[in-house]
Amino acid sequence: MTTVERDLPTDEAHDLLALVREIGEQRLAPQVDEFEEKGAFPREMFREIGAAGLLSLPYPEEFGGGAQPYTVYLQVLEELSASWGAVGLGASVHTLSCYPVAQFGSPEQRERWLPGMLSGDLLGAYCLSEPTSGSDAAALRTKAVLSQDGAQYSVTGTKAWITHGGAADFYNLMVRTADTGPHGISCLLADADTPGMSAGTPERKMGYRSSQTSQVLLDGAQVDVDRRIGAEGQGFTIALSALDSGRLGIAACAVGIAQAAFEAATAYAKERRQFGQRIIDFQGLSFMLADMTTQISAARELYLAAARRRDAGQSFSVQAAMAKLFATDTCMKVTTDAVQVLGGAGYVRDFPLERWFREAKVLQIVEGTNQVQRLVIGRHLAKH
Repeated sequence: MTTVERDLPTDEAHDLLALVREIGEQRLAPQVDEFEEKGAFPREMFREIGAAGLLSLPYPEEFGGGAQPYTVYLQVLEELSASWGAVGLGASVHTLSCYPVAQFGSPEQRERWLPGMLSGDLLGAYCLSEPTSGSDAAALRTKAVLSQDGAQYSVTGTKAWITHGGAADFYNLMVRTADTGPHGISCLLADADTPGMSAGTPERKMGYRSSQTSQVLLDGAQVDVDRRIGAEGQGFTIALSALDSGRLGIAACAVGIAQAAFEAATAYAKERRQFGQRIIDFQGLSFMLADMTTQISAARELYLAAARRRDAGQSFSVQAAMAKLFATDTCMKVTTDAVQVLGGAGYVRDFPLERWFREAKVLQIVEGTNQVQRLVIGRHLAKH
């Protein structure tokens, strides 16, 4: 990936991005095609980037985190995604999975679980969606019933579209503890070996084939009450708060893929000759590339602006929705146009453009569809 002019506050951040580029060039990019072809989950690669500190960047040093601002963390995700989309997305999902404990856990819970989560040895999953409740997350049905002695919850239901389902070491479960709509949802932290919890067959996806996605099946799963994060009924608040940050992660992943697609298209356009000249010298095609780089730069600035608000402790929910919406729509447009630049070569698997095109689509769906993002923005406008 060509070095992009970065918004980095410290020499440490510059060194961090240089390390990420090195990992991307030497470790990620050479392996992505093999793993995508096989649909194999690169568990060892997550251990490797975890050991390099890339799975704990925005969390406190006292628990083993990198104490980096969100602006820096998101640029790391962008670089990872440009080299291997599934690794960038996985890093974002793991960071999201650490959020409930880091932000809403008690001091004892943070001390007990965060160091392991942030060490790079463990991988997390975030379980909100269900087969019958995607965008309408408050309608989730998975039930958690407290035992008579108040020691354990018995959890029954099905979670759907879970990134790292069956591969993760810990799971954040959003469950219903009362029949009071969004106010009856709680958050439980479950280990992978929790009795009564299992994973379904991995989904056969259009893109991100090396990112394992499956249902998580809960059949009377036994979760100790001290694994509830926050108070009973606080789960929906935790979920929405986590998604604000997660949407910024998806925006950064989208920009990384779009940047990679743009660079591939530009390089091809400079080499490919038709009618006695480089195709980049045809105005129609050069205008396409000009639009691509403009839209990518705008998307990057949008996610960075939202991240600065987050780092400053300001509200950023609407800005995160805008960033996710614009960045993922941009990624879909850029990858579509990049395939067009390459023509037939863009449609075959000898070039990575068709993979980036397939990956772009799902980014308009995960962490809240882009229709939901427009809903968030529109409701904000109606109130102000």
